[in-house]
Amino acid sequence: MCGIVGLYLKNNKYEKQLGELFSPMLIAMTERGQDSAGIAIYGDEVSDDWVKVTLRHIDLDYAWEKIAEGLEQTLNAKIEWFKNYRVAVFKIQADEQTVVTYLKNNFSDVLILSTGKSIEILKEVGLPKDITETFNIPNMKGSHIIGHTRMATESAVTMAGSHPFSTGEDLCLVHNGSLSNHNRLRENLEADGIQFETENDSEVAAGYLTHQILQGKTLAESLDNALEDLDGFYTFTIGTKDGFAVIRDPIACKPAVIAETDDYVAMSSEYQALTTLPNIEDAKVWEPEAAKLYVWEKDN
Repeated sequence: MCGIVGLYLKNNKYEKQLGELFSPMLIAMTERGQDSAGIAIYGDEVSDDWVKVTLRHIDLDYAWEKIAEGLEQTLNAKIEWFKNYRVAVFKIQADEQTVVTYLKNNFSDVLILSTGKSIEILKEVGLPKDITETFNIPNMKGSHIIGHTRMATESAVTMAGSHPFSTGEDLCLVHNGSLSNHNRLRENLEADGIQFETENDSEVAAGYLTHQILQGKTLAESLDNALEDLDGFYTFTIGTKDGFAVIRDPIACKPAVIAETDDYVAMSSEYQALTTLPNIEDAKVWEPEAAKLYVWEKDN
């Protein structure tokens, strides 16, 4: 089934409590997905001439210092970084493509989970409760966050196959549902240069958005095209630097509910995941319509 949750803060009232408010939402989706769980959190934004990169290595004692030293010496760049379990978040005074190329050429055993100005992606195999504790999500701060609990149907249970999937700078996707034409789409996208790390059908949806945006489409245009090109059942939630978007397939087979107050917008696969939010009893609550794009962003 899989479960999706998202929380976008419309002001800074709850920024210091973002992780605390979000963690019960993710845990509430345990029955919808016990194989793995993950989040994309936005905040701690770097300036225009810096890039923020989330990296993962299977070795808990991996020498992240080597990457920091290599980046600093080779790129002559200022570096800040911190470790969180098997993940390290690097802030680098350099452009994204230069950093990604360097990492792939020199540290090919390290997985790049996300790049951008704000995003950090954290995901692992296991129960949502364990993952929130492992990454200390309740103590995290930020402006918005989306999460996913997975029940594997189309591919094996692996960390790489868990959600969110990064789809470009500060862009990511989580998916509840299944795609029936993902094999053909994968072949077409690979022919156009899109690379995939797993057999997960949701990664194909992420790659589709990447391809559309590289072709000059806006996110809204890309998702509008997805309604025509992606066959299957789905609810997508897409994270961006400035907010998040929700869209359901034309049949609206997979559940979703949205709640909005003056302070936040929250979405989930089930209402029960929203009940711990502040003032939820006063929120406007509705089920998003089929094939309709809902977007919340800064200054919009």
